[in-house]
Order: sequence, then structure tokens, then C-alpha cells
Amino acid sequence: MRAVIVEETGGPEVLTLVERELPEPGEGQVRVELAAGGVNFIDVYQREGRYPVERPFVAGSEGAGTVAEVGSSVDGLQVGDRVAWAMVPGTGYAEQAVVPADRLVPVPDGVELDVAAAVMLQGMTAHYLVSSTFEAREGQTAVVTAAAGGVGLLLCQMLRDKGVRVIGTVGSAAKAELARENGATDVVLYREVDLASEVSRLTDGQGAHVVYDGVGKDTFDAGLAVLRPRGTMVLFGAASGAVPPFDPQRLNAAGSLFLTRPSLAHYVQDREELLWRAQDVLGAVADGRLHVRIGGRYPLAEARRAHEDLEGGGTTGKLLVVP
Repeated sequence: MRAVIVEETGGPEVLTLVERELPEPGEGQVRVELAAGGVNFIDVYQREGRYPVERPFVAGSEGAGTVAEVGSSVDGLQVGDRVAWAMVPGTGYAEQAVVPADRLVPVPDGVELDVAAAVMLQGMTAHYLVSSTFEAREGQTAVVTAAAGGVGLLLCQMLRDKGVRVIGTVGSAAKAELARENGATDVVLYREVDLASEVSRLTDGQGAHVVYDGVGKDTFDAGLAVLRPRGTMVLFGAASGAVPPFDPQRLNAAGSLFLTRPSLAHYVQDREELLWRAQDVLGAVADGRLHVRIGGRYPLAEARRAHEDLEGGGTTGKLLVVP
């Protein structure tokens, strides 16, 4: 089988396509033939060494496919089942992967496997952000940074369905239109307009109840500035780099603000919660309530280009590597 591995940390050039022995599932494991693997910023952080991983390792941690072999002590799965997963390191950029059975979720009829691969991590991320980290409710106002990105488009849809007014930030007119199509009520071209002033204007000086920020360093200060007193900054990513350390007294001075830095792993800590979130997301895709935009499909041999495009900031929706 073929897989993309990282032997040394660095730029996209360290992603190397190799031939490997077919992996054998052990106790409690399943071998899956991948239909597609998701490309995520965590893959970039691991490739760079920002998130240390023992090398060499297969890149990627998300995918979907068909069960090809079942190991011992596995119940409820059989060869031919359609399954998906997220946050399983070493399983994404490959033709075959061994995945713990308890990390797999069934893909319902009506959901293509590549779509399932595209929505697992980002869809469950959007799900916990709007339902658990900050319980968004009808009548509230939310600011979503990078609203045309993979998580951003899903957040816009989920917030809209909850009756939340969404103000999205984007970098171009084309991305603005895409954000509007997916539920953003208002869109701010952050390179052309001061975000804090524009949100103040749009909310009659009241500010937003919550900011969902997956960008980090470049948007964090502006995000704090747009919040109303006792508003919540949900910092869930760092696409532009890590936020520098800052004095917590700033939260007090700005109106007793809340700040949280969540991650998906802590919101799917047991199988019951994993299934709840995954089934909610995949179910919404199956019945047409949630649209998944796939912004690019790359052969395994072009994984480097997928990373270059993701880091370049010009993509929309989700990127996939396809064996």
C-alpha cells in the first residue's frame, strides 16, 4: 500500500509518498480501505513539529472508507461496512489504515464516503462549539472568523439554524458571497474594514455575544474588541499563528469577558459523546440540513500541494487527499 509519511519536521516538502507493508489489525482494531482522508491544520502543526509526534509517522488523522479486515474482539463491525473517524493519528494519508474500532462511526446511507471524510473533524468541531462550549441561542449575535473556511461554513449553517445572527469575516468578495450562501447575515472584508468598528455599527454599539476564532494571532485582538460585556471569546484554532501571552486583566477591563481555548478531543472523551456528535453531524448531512463544501481533492502524490494550498489561505471549504 502507499502512504504519505513524515520522517523529518519542516515544510510541505517533507511529505513523502512511500510503499509500505499492508497493516494488520490487532485486538480491537479494524483495517479500513480509505475513500478519502481529511486535510487539517493539525496535520500542518505535526509536520512542522509544533505538535510533537514520534517520527516517522503517516500524516493525517481523519478519513472514511470501507472495512477491509476485522481484528479480534471487535463486535458490531464487518467487512464492507462504511465507516468514518477523526483524531486517530497515522490514518489519513494512506490507501489503508488500521483504526481502533471504538473510534469508528457508521456512515449513514445517503452520505458519500468522501463527504463523510470531509465533515468528521470540522463538523464535530462546529457541533461542540455551538452546542457545548458556548450554547448559541436564538436572538444572539456571533462573529465567525474565516467564515468561508471548512469550519467557518459549517458554523455559519449551524448558527443560522439556531436563529443566531452571524457576522462572518472573510478576505475576498468571492468568499463573502460563499459565507452569505451558508448562513452569514453580514460579512466583513477584514482587510478593507476595521472589524471592531463594523461590528459596532452592525449591532448598534451592543457588540457580539460570542466570537468563534479559528485564526488566532491575526484576529484575536479584534475579536476581543467586538464583544459586549460578559461576551465569550472561543479561540479554537491558530491558522495565522499562536496568540502571544497576555494579561488576563484585559478581560476585566473589556467587560468581564470570558475566554476559552477548547479542542475537539475534550468534547468526545467517551464513545457516547463521540457517537452523539458524529451522528448529529452526519444525520444533518444525510437529510440535507448541512451542506459540506469540498474545496479540493488531491492524489496522495500531491499531498504537499494540499498543505501549500491550505497554508496559503486561498482555499474554501475542506481539502481531501484521495488514494
